[in-house]
Amino acid sequence: MKKAILFALVLGFAAPAFAKSDTAKDASDKVADVKDDAKDKLGTDSGAAKAGRHADKVTRDVKKTARHTKNDAKAKVNDATK
Repeated sequence: MKKAILFALVLGFAAPAFAKSDTAKDASDKVADVKDDAKDKLGTDSGAAKAGRHADKVTRDVKKTARHTKNDAKAKVNDATK
């Protein structure tokens, strides 16, 4: 029991070290967008695959906008408290 609690605590404290930075997320999103655009230009996929890919792209765009909005808000708060 103690080992499980200790493991959970260690994992909880170590998790942020493995998190991707916003810049890395933006880069991987950009790569996925380029790949999706290339698939669109080929035009060889079915409607379901295309719709799913477009939904994923919209989700990536919304998450990117949210990340940038969050970072802008943090920067404004930091500037205001200086």
